[in-house]
Amino acid sequence: MSETDLQIERLRHPLVLRRAQVAAIAPRGERLLRITFRGPELAGFVSSSFDDHVKVFFPAPGEALPRMPSLDADGKLVRGEGIIARDYTPRRYDAERCELDIEFVLHGDGPGTQWAAKAHIGQTLGFGGPRGSQVIPTGFDWHWLIGDESAIPAIGRRLEELPATAQVTVMLMQADVGTRLALPGAALLNRVSFAGSDHAAADSPLLQHLAALPLPGGEGFVWVAGELSTVRAIRAQLLAKGIDKRRIRASSYWQHGAAASHQTVED
Repeated sequence: MSETDLQIERLRHPLVLRRAQVAAIAPRGERLLRITFRGPELAGFVSSSFDDHVKVFFPAPGEALPRMPSLDADGKLVRGEGIIARDYTPRRYDAERCELDIEFVLHGDGPGTQWAAKAHIGQTLGFGGPRGSQVIPTGFDWHWLIGDESAIPAIGRRLEELPATAQVTVMLMQADVGTRLALPGAALLNRVSFAGSDHAAADSPLLQHLAALPLPGGEGFVWVAGELSTVRAIRAQLLAKGIDKRRIRASSYWQHGAAASHQTVED
């Protein structure tokens, strides 16, 4: 496959605000909950990459419906008062049924966790975006997927889209390594789990594992997501191993001591 075929494609999508109702709730282990939303406003929803993020709007305490922002005449977001929102991965979208799956990791005391733990059929949430996608080709010779529990929805979606011939290693940080969450797809060849969700320390098991892990031959790509300081440490280790920064996509899905943190980790 040529260098051109392995370039990331960056796409922009029109910003659309939507509401939809809970249609199904399916536990996936003790700490992960998949909730299906359905409604006519989900028609035309677009998510082109496994690590897209959609803004999810939650009701304020004591309220039944989420407070939503608005769009001005140029399609730009106008934020209002009392809006509660967090970023989530669109796990699955069914255009025919106008259904969207979001997976919630039940940890901490954030608004998403609190809402999901008590969710019931018929409740309404709001959604905004995705505003853009970075489409990573599936044709690399090898793939490393590294993340904590917040990255499980994106990792699962990626495994489903990779061909069965793909050479894949998943390095997963989770609170309880004894709970082996099933991951989908036919491509997974190797999986390594590490206890906990914060491995930024230089002597962490994950960073030690990465330091000793030989690079496979051919062209590869590494995707990393999780807590900000941890993702920065992992990315630094990958660069130290000689991996080209163009072959790394690192994202912070959360940050210790901060609310609603989501950013790309770059130079």
